[in-house]
Amino acid sequence: MVIIGPRGPGSQRLLLSLLLLAAWEVGSGQLHYSVYEEAKHGTFVGRIAQDLGLELAELVPRLFRVASKRHGDLLEVNLQNGILFVNSRIDREKLCGRSAECSIHLEVIVDRPLQVFHVDVEVKDINDNPPVFREREQKVPVSESAPLDSHFPLEGASDADIGVNSLLTYALSLNENFELKIKTKKDKSILPELVLRKLLDREQTPKLNLLLMVIDGGKPELTGSVQIQITVLDVNDNGPAFDKPSYKVVLSENVQNDTRVIQLNASDPDEGLNGEISYGIKMILPVSEKCMFSINPDTGEIRIYGELDFEENNAYEIQVNAIDKGIPSMAGHSMVLVEVLDVNDNVPEVMVTSLSLPVQEDAQVGTVIALISVSDRDSGANGQVICSLTPHVPFKLVSTYKNYYSLVLDSALDRESVSAYELVVTARDGGSPSLWATARVSVEVADVNDNAPAFAQPEYTVFVKENNPPGCHIFTVSAWDADAQKNALVSYSLVERRVGEHALSSYVSVHAESGKVYALQPLDHEELELLQFQVSARDAGVPPLGSNVTLQVFVLDENDNAPALLATPAGSAGGAVSELVPRSVGAGHVVAKVRAVDADSGYNAWLSYELQPAAVGAHIPFHVGLYTGEISTTRILDEADAPRHRLLVLVKDHGEPALTSTATVLVSLVENGQAPKTSSRASVGAVDPEAALVDINVYLIIAICAVSSLLVLTLLLYTALRCSAPPTVSRCAPGKPTLVCSSAVGSWSYSQQRRQRVCSAESPPKTDLMAFSPSLQLSREDCLNPPSEPRQPNPDWRYSASLRAGMHSSVHLEEAGILRAGPGGPDQQWPTVSSATPVPTME
Repeated sequence: MVIIGPRGPGSQRLLLSLLLLAAWEVGSGQLHYSVYEEAKHGTFVGRIAQDLGLELAELVPRLFRVASKRHGDLLEVNLQNGILFVNSRIDREKLCGRSAECSIHLEVIVDRPLQVFHVDVEVKDINDNPPVFREREQKVPVSESAPLDSHFPLEGASDADIGVNSLLTYALSLNENFELKIKTKKDKSILPELVLRKLLDREQTPKLNLLLMVIDGGKPELTGSVQIQITVLDVNDNGPAFDKPSYKVVLSENVQNDTRVIQLNASDPDEGLNGEISYGIKMILPVSEKCMFSINPDTGEIRIYGELDFEENNAYEIQVNAIDKGIPSMAGHSMVLVEVLDVNDNVPEVMVTSLSLPVQEDAQVGTVIALISVSDRDSGANGQVICSLTPHVPFKLVSTYKNYYSLVLDSALDRESVSAYELVVTARDGGSPSLWATARVSVEVADVNDNAPAFAQPEYTVFVKENNPPGCHIFTVSAWDADAQKNALVSYSLVERRVGEHALSSYVSVHAESGKVYALQPLDHEELELLQFQVSARDAGVPPLGSNVTLQVFVLDENDNAPALLATPAGSAGGAVSELVPRSVGAGHVVAKVRAVDADSGYNAWLSYELQPAAVGAHIPFHVGLYTGEISTTRILDEADAPRHRLLVLVKDHGEPALTSTATVLVSLVENGQAPKTSSRASVGAVDPEAALVDINVYLIIAICAVSSLLVLTLLLYTALRCSAPPTVSRCAPGKPTLVCSSAVGSWSYSQQRRQRVCSAESPPKTDLMAFSPSLQLSREDCLNPPSEPRQPNPDWRYSASLRAGMHSSVHLEEAGILRAGPGGPDQQWPTVSSATPVPTME
């Protein structure tokens, strides 16, 4: 708009007024468009972005969106070009019924800053509904004595359209008895009637079929039709007649059910059955599935049959018939107009939309928090709603358009003082008595992420027994974050690292939400005694903050390995060992020694030796050392002793339950002169106890010596090859042992720093004495159950790598009566070390 003229004070005021008016129109955001119903998808409605003064490039960044309270999917906006178009089928009749005005109200919302625009799109009617009759056929009884110009009302058609499209024109098929007449009612609606133009003769024409057509005023025209069946009745001179052609009744919508509406009165001058009248309702408009009225057929009294609702229908037309009982019967017609008055019976509705929550505590005054809309189905003063807000600080309500309000910030926020507000929006109508409704709005004040998750302590020690079931819960870490909302939402994860050749995640996992730590596979104390790793706790803030905690998981030993017998130069491991003993030896002479190892540690690896009861007799002159495994004589041998003895030595650990192995030793008593000439030999099969050594000839002795020499040579060669492996493997190299001993009532332990493999060689085995430790209590019940069957001993075994608790003193092995083979041979003793370091226990 360009204004040319003198630049005086008046022109300046005019220009300022026009600019303020234009700014007000843009700020209020009130636009009006129109679209025809049944328009196809994509039909252009208007350039809404351009008309609202918005740039196309800012539609997406400012979150341009269109909302409608009840019809949000009918219209949509293309964010690329800012055009409002038809998104889905619009049915005006379904949307607004027969209302003369029909529009779709849209709320256009943009952020940064928040603005709300209101758009009304008028839906124009098209002729898309043909006129229809309620029934396919109408029956009209006509007495043959009916006089000329008699009127017979017909049920008219209805058209869902409005305006010109609902203007109906009726046409009757050609006939010589009736013509069609249109009757205009007070509400300008029309009603078709049949007018008798030629007297009927029932004897000639008992029935007459006519076709009534109706055409609406739309373009193109739509039509409908109904069959009119006229039944010619025999003479019944007078039909019932109402005292009025129509009646009018005014009722409030809150009247009770069964309330009397009106008392109708029709009269018939005939006598007898021809004068007895029965009343009935022919039709109620508008047509509804619920029957709202009932009539007494004898008295003509009409009563409410249901509940009236002004918001559903504010007026009803009741077409009433009065039929006499003559033969043939005749009928009279009348109409009752019921007008429904509105009552304040609907509570206002409050709807809170587009909440901008939570609100930062540094939000500026005037920030829009929420959009609030109110509505009331009542009319007039009953439907006028006023909103109020409690408490009044630090927020207020600002009216934007009709029944639309904005909840805005009225003063500064302080989260440290108040972290959340509970607001109550009250909507009260203008009825008498007034009705009101409330809506609660919870406004949270957002915090910033300035606190990292914190654990109760920087390190946790966890004890888990080996052979735990897969997926066993071993511990739960928990971190606390002082922040609020998502800034305090803590998630847990493992700090990945390598454990030997495997990743840490193959051993344990942590639940991201609960912090529960699970063992993914059964742990083996013989392979892994200590698993140390870190768990990270990280919050969900932006940017996120986190901290770590260290977990030390000690794998406790279970008695799952039975004692394993070691090979000796005289025989193979697990086989029978034969020994030749001269009869001249004295008491305490060592005959043989049983060697065994246990892959477990602590008490589970503490071995003891004893002769089985079946092998113990009154005349057996041998016994076995409880902890050494040495078999020695108990007395001087004499001629009364049997020449051969089969000794069964039971090797047992101290686990719960104890696991055992059995060694067989065959002792042959020989004369003094035969002792140097004999040699130990391995015997796998059973030996005949009745064979006498004195019958052995020289050839048999030579053969035995040769076989024994060959066996010893083979074992030496095998040991040399095994021990000549690269030094990096260190399978046969002795570790750095530490032996802790005490008295018989105390405890002792042995530690080997790395995994060892027992090698067969001339040198005695490195270890036949294993460590044990006192019992420790685990913190997780589901990990305490040991396996039902013990594992078989593995050739690859190692000693425990940690000292156990409860070791308060140490003594030499000689004090316990234990002979221990050290790294240098059977005569070397292990050094004695005492330890009193306690092991922490997790509850």
